[in-house]
Amino acid sequence: MLKRLNNYGPGVIVTAAFIGPGTITACTLAGAQYGYVLLWALVFATVATIILQEMSARVGIVTQKGLGEVINHSLHDSIWKWPLFALIIVAICIGNAAYEAGNLVGAALGIEAITNPNKWIFRGSIIALTAIGAVILMQGTYRQIERILITLVCVMALAFIVTFFLVKPDLTQLFKGLVMPAIPEGSLLTVIALIGTTVVPYNLFLHASTAKSHWSKPEDIPKARSDTIVSIGLGGLIAILVTSTAAASIFTFGLSVNNALDMAVIFEPTFGSLSKYLLGIGLFSAGLSSVITAPLATGYVISEILQLKGDVNSKSFRLITISIVVIGAVLSMADVKPIQIIILAQFANGLLLPIIAMFLLYAMNNRQLLGRHANTKWSNFLGFSVLIFTAVLGVRLIAKALGLY
Repeated sequence: MLKRLNNYGPGVIVTAAFIGPGTITACTLAGAQYGYVLLWALVFATVATIILQEMSARVGIVTQKGLGEVINHSLHDSIWKWPLFALIIVAICIGNAAYEAGNLVGAALGIEAITNPNKWIFRGSIIALTAIGAVILMQGTYRQIERILITLVCVMALAFIVTFFLVKPDLTQLFKGLVMPAIPEGSLLTVIALIGTTVVPYNLFLHASTAKSHWSKPEDIPKARSDTIVSIGLGGLIAILVTSTAAASIFTFGLSVNNALDMAVIFEPTFGSLSKYLLGIGLFSAGLSSVITAPLATGYVISEILQLKGDVNSKSFRLITISIVVIGAVLSMADVKPIQIIILAQFANGLLLPIIAMFLLYAMNNRQLLGRHANTKWSNFLGFSVLIFTAVLGVRLIAKALGLY
């Protein structure tokens, strides 16, 4: 059993990265506003994520290089090299610093849900969470960080599973929402948000880098594939559970919420204090896991595209990760709403996602690079289908960031 569990890790880290406070909030609002109708979008997002992340893990295992290194090598002296790297830095570094503030705030809101909302508890929680994240990133080895994130994802999953059963959702409507795509009037941006918080470009970098740290030979690809399917499938399940929980309670009772903390407050008189604590624990776990993964992903990306030597224990890598944590903490403690930064990050990520997916597919068809582990025709069909959709999604995100849609 223990040997089988050792096969899991990089996929769980990706799940910890995309199931953060932003995803929990997007799922809560989707369920509260539209009931079970948009669950199909989460199914699509989960499948699309599995397709791209499996390719990313395969690149890392076979080449023993991160995706940033592969892109750097592929471009050589191309005139597009530095413009692309500048886009990556804007989208991932600046964006993740802003998202880190949201992750810290989200985890602190989870603590507030369990205690009583209080300015000093909130700020104390931010300080404590910043310290915990910094210590883990500064002192932890890759394997230690991996185990911490696996634990947090398991706690998160358990909390949301139990909450789901407490509210007793309508299983017929739930199943219908999963298998029958529908976009009610006014819900298109919510659909984009659900997919956009799941299929994210920096996780492609993160997965390749963690896969090469976890596995060392092509024979391990089946293990990596299993890890990807199970772990990201679990992440998709968590998102579906959160959406369904909001649909079964807030939507059914015609209530209004702005975030998952509001849902926790509403739950207590209706479903008992246990539901409030479970939601608080789930939100805290989601926030803390993302507090760790956002800087971790940034460290991998910058180290690879700038060809900095060393691993997670190197000084340069740790300096990058701690910088993201500190900037996030300053933004959250200063009550600064990093809306403009997040809009800039959304714009860059909307442009970056199809570009990185295109480079990934290019690498997956390079037989000199991957040999017999290159993409099959079926893999290419699935990959290009996701690429086309992410390109459309990218245009929508850019239009939204510019206020054109």
